[in-house]
Formats: sequence, structure tokens, C-alpha cells
Amino acid sequence: MTTPTTTAGPDGDWKEPDFEYVSNATPSELADALRAASRVLITTHEKPDGDALGSSLALHRGLRQLGVSSHVLLAGPLDPNLLSVAGPDDDVRRFEHDGLPSAEDEPDVIAVVDTGAWTQLESTRTWLRERADRVIGVDHHAGGGSVASRRVVDVNCASATQALVPVLDALGVDLALDEVATPLFLGLATDTGWFRFSSAGPEVYRVAARLMDAGVDKDDLFAKIEQNASPARLAMIARALGSLRYMGNGAVAVMRLTMEDFAETGSSLEGLAGIVNTPLDIGAVRASILLTEAAKGLTKVSFRSKPAREGLGIVDVNQLASRFGGGGHVHAAGARIQSDLDEAEAAIEAAVDDFVD
Repeated sequence: MTTPTTTAGPDGDWKEPDFEYVSNATPSELADALRAASRVLITTHEKPDGDALGSSLALHRGLRQLGVSSHVLLAGPLDPNLLSVAGPDDDVRRFEHDGLPSAEDEPDVIAVVDTGAWTQLESTRTWLRERADRVIGVDHHAGGGSVASRRVVDVNCASATQALVPVLDALGVDLALDEVATPLFLGLATDTGWFRFSSAGPEVYRVAARLMDAGVDKDDLFAKIEQNASPARLAMIARALGSLRYMGNGAVAVMRLTMEDFAETGSSLEGLAGIVNTPLDIGAVRASILLTEAAKGLTKVSFRSKPAREGLGIVDVNQLASRFGGGGHVHAAGARIQSDLDEAEAAIEAAVDDFVD
């Protein structure tokens, strides 16, 4: 078997494995830069999840409170349920439709939230690197690169929205106005599995309570995001479960979805959010992996794992994903593998035993 490569050739030029990805600014310093700006562009990683969208919208709405012009630029597939949180007053643009800002719309500050990895910013990274001195970052991931010249990286936060709250406080933003609290809660809730993951510690609940005091309707938000599936999504869940097999002596569940599955069900990449979590309902399963054929010769992989319990250790899917050029968190990560589904699955199976006790 040919060992699959983990990323397309150009991605290798954007990796900075020795970069020390830590905070080099305070929330107050980032707030000063934002307050002084006349135009801010807010962006995040491709294929935005709830935390990426939530932190982007919350900063956008906070800046609007202060009279600072801003817009959000998103790239890649996006679950329409998540996008429903955006309102008519939110200036949310899509890279695929709107492209990069024109010379007349050039921002003097660029805020990158929920990532610091060049490999997650494929559509915008050349443009960002040319403007490095203007880029600030807010993140909670342990790994990243030199995307933001000034950044707050708080790995103790369960979400980027949690890491953003001190910046908004330093700006003097009222979380109860303009529905700033709702996207903050969205990021916090979705990145903790609606408070089920081990990352949902006491401080997370304190922040969640503050946001609910600021007006968040958690039941309405949960219904919009988690109880609003299309028939095509249910068909894709059935396809994924129909492919289910086990690795690591039953500790790791693996599912796969092909391009034919998408064509026959009428589904899309946007509708896959959360499907990878389904096998975690099985008591013996400690990690779940979903392989998706995004294009011929390209497999996208989502990894999830449970907290340790009853003497069983965790499967660190961040480390597992990093074996394939990806990354994320201990319990949630992703990777892209430049190979077909069979080769990608075989490579993962060969690696899994190194991560299962």
C-alpha cells in the first residue's frame, strides 16, 4: 500500500511545526486595536462550525455597538442551521461569492478567530500573509502558526467565544444588547457538545449563566441548531451507520461517506455536522472517526472521542489527527488526506493501535 500524503503540496509550505503558538498580547491590547480601527474584516477557519461562526458574529455585533465598521468573511461549506443565527443586520459574506475585499474596502484590522493555522485558511492565507502586521487573533487551540501578529490564545477556554469574552469586556460591549450573547453561547454550547464534553468545567457554566442572564434563549437556539434536520441528513446518517466498522479491539468506530452517497441522498457537506458523534453512544466505543470523500483522491476526516471513565484512558484524537497533518483538540479534531477512502481508512487503521491503551 502506498502511504497517503496528508495535504496537498502547497500546504507543506504553510506549516510551521516549530512555531511557539502562545498569547503575545492581552485582551485589552486587542481591544485597543479594534477600537481604533475604521474598518475591520473578521474571518475564521474554512468550513466554519458553531464556534467559528459564533465568535465571528459576536465580534461583528460588538463592534457595531461601538460604531466600528466590520464584516464577516466565511469560506467553505457551512451548515445552514448555523447560518440561521445571523440576522438581517449582520454583514456576512462568502468567499465563494464575494471574494476578498476590494481596494476601496481594504480593512485596517483583520481579526482571525477560532484558528491560528495557515492550513485552515487556504482561501485567504496568501492575502492574510501580505497583511500580517494588521492581523489579530483570538483562539483556544494549542497549535497554530504566525497568522496573527498579535493574538490571545487561551487553551483553558472551551471555545473561541469564551476566549473572546474578555476582549469584548475590554471594549466595553454590552452583551445584553444587539444579541451579542447569542452567538457567544452558540460557540460555547457547540464546542462542548451542549455541555456534555469534559471541557465544560465550572468556568464554562459561569460564562453560560452570564450569557443566559444577557438574554440567550437556549431552548430556541438548541431547536434551531440541533432539531432542524432535513430528510437528506437523516439519509446520510443511515448511510454512515450502514458503513460502521470497528478498530482498536472495538474501541474506535469508523464510518465513511462516498460521493455517491451525497448524490443519491441529495445531501451536501454542509449537512454533516455532528454525524461523527453518533457512534459515541455505544458504551465500548471511546472514539469515532468519519471519513468523507470530498473529491476523487481527497478524504476529509473528522475525529471525536469521549472523556476518560471507569479506568479507561482517552483516545487523544488531536494527536491521532496530527499523524495525518491535521489537529484540533483532545476530543475533537480533523484532517485532510490526499488519497482515496480505502487508502485513508487503511492508514488510519494502521495508526489507531498507537492511541488505544
